[in-house]
Amino acid sequence: MRTKSFGSAAAAALFATLTTTGMATGAWAQDGELLGAPVSGKTGFQPAATELARDLQSLDHMLLVVIALIVGFVCALILWVIVRYNRKVNKTPASFTHHTPIEVAWTIVPILILVVIGAFSLPVLFKQQEIPEGDIYIKVTGYQWYWGYEYVDEDIAFDSYLLGHPANMTDEDYDAGARNYVLNDAMRDKLVRAGYSEDQFLLATDTKVVVPVGKTIVMGVTGADVIHSWTIPAFGVKQDAVPGRVAELWFKAEKTGTFFGQCSELCGKDHAYMPITVQVVEQDEYDAWLAQAKELYAANDTAPSAIKLASAN
Repeated sequence: MRTKSFGSAAAAALFATLTTTGMATGAWAQDGELLGAPVSGKTGFQPAATELARDLQSLDHMLLVVIALIVGFVCALILWVIVRYNRKVNKTPASFTHHTPIEVAWTIVPILILVVIGAFSLPVLFKQQEIPEGDIYIKVTGYQWYWGYEYVDEDIAFDSYLLGHPANMTDEDYDAGARNYVLNDAMRDKLVRAGYSEDQFLLATDTKVVVPVGKTIVMGVTGADVIHSWTIPAFGVKQDAVPGRVAELWFKAEKTGTFFGQCSELCGKDHAYMPITVQVVEQDEYDAWLAQAKELYAANDTAPSAIKLASAN
């Protein structure tokens, strides 16, 4: 995709300039509501930001009810057998070996349960796997250990590194005491300057995917070296990035804000340092970001050939 000098380093330099001059606004700034992020000490799903995520969460809740009823029934049945047929109460055990009605029941009832589950789960699966016509197509490439993005129809491409990765650490950062992958006071300052909080450490990236709200986004996901996995929990999407293959996912964000994900396939020693940041903005903000992105990522003379190479792959 891009080298760090062309992609993330250029974006980081521009962002630093805009921040210094007070011009970082809209999609260039890492601001807006942080909706899709893990919360320390909490369990459960992140708030759904797409129809896909709502469907998955509803299906999960339904299955939990079904499982709870089955577990409750089995536990009650075991308890009843223990009480009713223990050695003290039932001194003469029955000697029969077959009971046709019961055998028919425990065959048919599980089949009916599976049919009901399938009736609800298959439509959700088909909705995920049937890729609609996209308003925006983005090619995603997983590398050890960062992500590359190409807006295919716009001829722009950039890399996205963890904020605190050597690719976006400057001499000033090191002089201030910042260290790669280490949360200290200097790194906290770096996060704040980029519009993040301390809680977003190891989630924040130097560049991010920017998409407009209410538009269908289709992503072609592949890997450059080993298997990675691109996921945003709040969107209800997860797709393995397999070298030599391009798989697709889609989503339509219903809320503006910043959403986080992580590589979800063990891919090597720095697997933990492959975060994903997606910012959903209004259409006018997206148009403004796109215009600036075209200038930024077209500034390098190698951009056209690199984009053609990425498209050919």
